[in-house]
Amino acid sequence: MNYNKLTKILADRGLKITPQRVAVLEVLYEIRNHPSAEEVRQKLHSKYPSIAIGTIYNILDTFCENGIIKKVKTDSDFVRYDVDMENHHHIYGLNNNLIQNYHDEELDKLLKEYFAKKGIPNFQIKEFSLQIIGQYTNDQNQTKQK
Repeated sequence: MNYNKLTKILADRGLKITPQRVAVLEVLYEIRNHPSAEEVRQKLHSKYPSIAIGTIYNILDTFCENGIIKKVKTDSDFVRYDVDMENHHHIYGLNNNLIQNYHDEELDKLLKEYFAKKGIPNFQIKEFSLQIIGQYTNDQNQTKQK
């Protein structure tokens, strides 16, 4: 993603445009596949060798608070970050720790209809996301994530 698009994302949320924020956002869009803060730091290291992991966490938290990205917790409560802000679900591969986005409008419709009919007493649903946990059965999705 080019610099102008990245700065527009920040400006549209009323955030100050800093080189560190732009760099973190650029890395998130480059990696795309639910990176951890450490993976972001590693990718940034060549360009910004002195950027602290605490700074990266602060930037990621700011992005989450401002709806630029979402936190995704793995089955073992490890936090990753997602730039895909459209409604979607996650598929977790137990055998490789891979997290993939799963978009399915039919499933979304079923869930909306179900909760509209059933509801949860004294609870207003804002959004929903399924965690689909299983094992990949072929070599196509065997890329390991930590």
